Amino acid sequence: MIHVLDLNFLGIDHAIASFLIESSAGPILIETGPHSTFESMKSQLANHGYQPGDVKHVLLTHIHFDHAGAAWAFADHGAKIYLHPFGKPHMEDPTKLYNSAKMIYGDDMERLWGAMDKISADQLLTPEHLEEITIGDKKFTAIHSPGHAKHHIAWQLNDIIFTGDVAGVKIADGPVVPPCPPPDINLEDWNQSLDILMERKASSLYLTHYGEVTEIGDHVNELRNMLTDWANWIKEKWESGLTADEITPQFSEYTANQLRGLGVSEHGVKQYEAANPSWMSVAGLIRYWKKKSQ
Repeated sequence: MIHVLDLNFLGIDHAIASFLIESSAGPILIETGPHSTFESMKSQLANHGYQPGDVKHVLLTHIHFDHAGAAWAFADHGAKIYLHPFGKPHMEDPTKLYNSAKMIYGDDMERLWGAMDKISADQLLTPEHLEEITIGDKKFTAIHSPGHAKHHIAWQLNDIIFTGDVAGVKIADGPVVPPCPPPDINLEDWNQSLDILMERKASSLYLTHYGEVTEIGDHVNELRNMLTDWANWIKEKWESGLTADEITPQFSEYTANQLRGLGVSEHGVKQYEAANPSWMSVAGLIRYWKKKSQ
């Protein structure tokens, strides 16, 4: 049984999920959310009869704050944290990661993401691509899946894959959109990772933003098309000489109108923006095109 935990990020429902899996070794978490949602996490765990100290195994898809920011709090309770090898140094010492984010978010850092602290190296486990991890009666396969981030892992359990951000953002019956934050966006890697996911022939995907998807072929095709659309829209604006600050409000309006045109309500537009801030995709995709032009 998979329990979807709504972390109620910024008081907005269905923006960030964590997934609780019960096993013979106790509860397993996929994703922790940011530390700013830790009180919501504790409440969600309590709904299923658990406390943070009961969780001894946490699987992260990648180390972005909305997915891994509270990992240290579970490590403080003795949990082992499973993540991509590239992410380990930043979890051992998050100072550089935190300070880089603080340069972007400034005084809003605490409200958005909360604290981040060190995790002991011996609690960080880093499986290789397609390595199997057995926890009690559950066996997970680590699928290295760059494109959104170099340090991205999708986790397969039987015929289910927890996709982090590589399978995009889809809230309720809305469209699927690609989260494109800097610094690692790479369209070629992303499409190759989607090929790998398709080869696994899963019956369902679980998206951190947000929930279960069963029409996988349609979902992946829609994501590829939207990724191409966004990337080319930003490329055209950037090549015309506009700066990121000039492009961002135009892109925010463009994507919001896309959502509205596809039947998303105003509350839904806010949910999508909370899960996938439009300014981050401007920054990430401009960085991608700059690299391509060098």
